[in-house]
Amino acid sequence: MLFDQVNKELELSQRHLEVLKVVVERGPIGILKLSEETGMPTHKVRYSLRVLEQEQLIKPSSHGAVAGDAVKEFLSDFEENIKELINRAEEVKEIGGSF
Repeated sequence: MLFDQVNKELELSQRHLEVLKVVVERGPIGILKLSEETGMPTHKVRYSLRVLEQEQLIKPSSHGAVAGDAVKEFLSDFEENIKELINRAEEVKEIGGSF
């Protein structure tokens, strides 16, 4: 339906954030340990690591993934970005409630 893609993107973002949280808190950490810590299959962890690396939120090391150069800025902007998403959802809700 209309919101299926939005829900899929939110689920994917949630997964990436869960992986990022573990890397920031416990890095360096490898794929198998990340899979164990998050309860996610290794192929999903691997994909999230790839996305996070492209965003420079993590970087590989010889001992596993570690926080990347952009993670501090990402975390400092996190609350504001979430507020913007909530505001957008509220606007959509208002439109839907006006029928």
